[in-house]
Amino acid sequence: MTAGSEPALQLLPLVFADPGEARARAELLLESAPAPLPASIAHQVLGIWQRDFGDLRIALTHLRRARDLAARAESADREADVLATLGVALVHAGRTRQGLASFERGVARGTGHTRARVLYRRAYVWWVLGRHPEALEDVRRALPVLRQLRDDIWTARALTLRATVHLALGAVERADADFTAAERLWDTTGQEHDKADAVESRGLAAFRSGDIPLALRLLDEAEERYAKLGTPTYMLSVRRCEVLMAAGLAPEALAEADAAIALLDRLGGQSTRKAELLLAAARAARSAGDAPTAIARAAVAVRLFAAQRRLWWETHARLVLIEARVAAGRRSGRLVGDAAAVAERLASFGSPAAPEASLLAGRIALALGWTADAERHLAVAARSRRVGPPPARMTGWAAQALRARAAGSRRGVLEACRRGLGVLDDHRMTLGASELRAHVTAQGAELAALAQEASLTHGGPRRLLEWSERWRATVLSTPPTRPPADAALLSGLTAYREIAARAEESRMEGRPVPALEREQRRLEREIRSRTRHIRGSAPHEGARFDVPRLLDLLGAGRLVELAVVRGRVHVLLCGQGRVRRFAGGPLADAVAEAEYVQAGLRRLAHPGAEARLPLVEAAGARLQELLLGGAVPHLGAGPVVIVPPGALHRVPWALLPALRDRVLSVSPSAGSWLRARETEPPRDGRAVLVRGPGLATGGAEVPELADRYGTATVLEGDDAQVPRVLSELDGAGLAHLAAHGTFRADSPLFSALRMSDGPLIVHDFERLARSPYRIILSSCDTARLASVGADELLGLVTALLPLGTAGVVASSAPVNDAAVIPLMLALHKGLAAGLSLAESLRDARTALPSDTVHQATGWAFAAFGAA
Repeated sequence: MTAGSEPALQLLPLVFADPGEARARAELLLESAPAPLPASIAHQVLGIWQRDFGDLRIALTHLRRARDLAARAESADREADVLATLGVALVHAGRTRQGLASFERGVARGTGHTRARVLYRRAYVWWVLGRHPEALEDVRRALPVLRQLRDDIWTARALTLRATVHLALGAVERADADFTAAERLWDTTGQEHDKADAVESRGLAAFRSGDIPLALRLLDEAEERYAKLGTPTYMLSVRRCEVLMAAGLAPEALAEADAAIALLDRLGGQSTRKAELLLAAARAARSAGDAPTAIARAAVAVRLFAAQRRLWWETHARLVLIEARVAAGRRSGRLVGDAAAVAERLASFGSPAAPEASLLAGRIALALGWTADAERHLAVAARSRRVGPPPARMTGWAAQALRARAAGSRRGVLEACRRGLGVLDDHRMTLGASELRAHVTAQGAELAALAQEASLTHGGPRRLLEWSERWRATVLSTPPTRPPADAALLSGLTAYREIAARAEESRMEGRPVPALEREQRRLEREIRSRTRHIRGSAPHEGARFDVPRLLDLLGAGRLVELAVVRGRVHVLLCGQGRVRRFAGGPLADAVAEAEYVQAGLRRLAHPGAEARLPLVEAAGARLQELLLGGAVPHLGAGPVVIVPPGALHRVPWALLPALRDRVLSVSPSAGSWLRARETEPPRDGRAVLVRGPGLATGGAEVPELADRYGTATVLEGDDAQVPRVLSELDGAGLAHLAAHGTFRADSPLFSALRMSDGPLIVHDFERLARSPYRIILSSCDTARLASVGADELLGLVTALLPLGTAGVVASSAPVNDAAVIPLMLALHKGLAAGLSLAESLRDARTALPSDTVHQATGWAFAAFGAA
């Protein structure tokens, strides 16, 4: 050790405690023309900084200089330490052979403590390369020395690395034990970057154990820690993408991966990280249904991994590439062989993804009619159905269902689907946020479709109804979990409301709003993140959908559930003590017709469009043929409940000729209608009338309704602020909200009603202990919903139904503000006479003037639920 080298040595631990400060001190040290040994340390520190947070080419220049200076200082241990750091950088640059050679020299040159640190870093490189046995062996050799010397920092790093390798091999319990031991050591150090990495690793462990809310919370915490240090977070992005995809948020994962790739390219960062991000992007694109993007990203990832000699990673990328090609419609014997080879190699690695590859090989073989080959591959995949995390078990049950279908066993198909969906039910209920519950149902779409196909072919209409209900609107079956006192979330909602109100005011005054919009988006991300951290508290209820109970409560009415199997609509008509099936048309044709009708209603909301009325009515007749078919003569004379699939939620059902003069209501599922039908109204039945700002008519119906109800609570002006409105709505019998509605297709839970202090969003409604028994939303687009997951709907209406609301009246299209007033007054007249929302809305439509604008306004509104 030479004079002056002691302060320089302090820079090495500082680079992982405070990277920016370490970089500044190293640059300052080099300005003083130090001796070779401290100069070597300074260049090594700068190399580490550039390697992890900057330009890898610059990193290699610094590290080679550090190596040469160490050799001049004639310090074997110093040279060994630099050789290890250089080896890591070379591997990250894709120069695997050179990197491993540098490690060989480092292991040979180092002794004792230094050699143990070199072995740890080589273990890290083995992990990067996907060579897990070698990684575990080097950690095994390094740990005793590090522990004996009481080197807490490097011992904690080695334990964290070993835990990460265990996770890659699916050994979650071993990983948890190592993470726990490492965390105890980190608490005794000031290594802030390492601590952030430990939090990130715990997030990965939580995800591997199936706890998505905890994983998201820990990854967000890690990101906050990294942000304070000013360091990029490429590996964190890879891990967050994995968690987001498991939560059904594939488009969000793809956006994050692509943004990280762009940043990495701008900085000239690590080639290894780019390959991993490309793989994450490919997986996300595949899950989002974007096969061309998935193919492009996966193909580049395969090439990079191959060039980097990372066989474990390359094999996982090949799996995604094959899956994307199959999703794009390719089927061939070669793909069967490729998928089988990938499955075999993944199994040899001990990868949890091996069953997924076997399932893929089986699916392709089935599509080609190769039943024997399919059975062989599916049998291997099916072994995972009883062990492992939920996705692995669902893969196993999907394979088992396909085996049963190939064998002609309807009972076997339904049993496998029941068991697989049960796994997903349990997993779904660990999620507190309704957004996550809705999106994650996409993982059960294949099982639900297989069960519906089997029921359609062999089971009869009642069985098809049961399975259609089994996976429809499940997010509405239980209320979202609400944190009793989350001060940060409440503060975020308040700040969001203030910023959104200021942005709206600026827009109306013609002032620029980019800064306000950026802050609004930031707050949205914060609110969304905090709600996703909430764990579910409601246990899964295993009670089956009760068809006899449904038929009994329908009385003289009918419930029409539209099931979609293999792209065609099947009409399930419930009533008169039985369930009958009628053929509908292609779903794609119905969706196109519904979009045409919606466009027509938007035009009819304005005077002067009368000539379009016959066209819209003709489209309504075509929709009826596609969606109701031969069921029309059997609808009877009583009330009708329509249960459409998510893709058809915007159909204006009152426009269909057979439904135009009926008592008509809409429900996301038959089970949801049953729950609404059996919901008891509150005892006091108080009415709340809310008038928001900026309405063209000023909410002119509200004063007249206030006179009619007498004791109703009226909130307008400064009284119509979100906290006061929520307080009054909680537990009310009837609520009428005259306020501008905004639907957010990109983020449906930020759909809003405009109050005097800003938007009242879906997240606000979810904080109610009990939403009003009946709610009337008199503005445009308040019934618009986003179809997500398997067949879930997110928006204002569906947020209210699981919270105690039994009935909602809202519009699914833009409406004429002036024409709404007589409709609303007539609607409340019916309610005052003791009618239901559906009965009152039917009578209100008939009481409107006969002109086109009023007709279109009446068709745009629908009654949801059963109150």
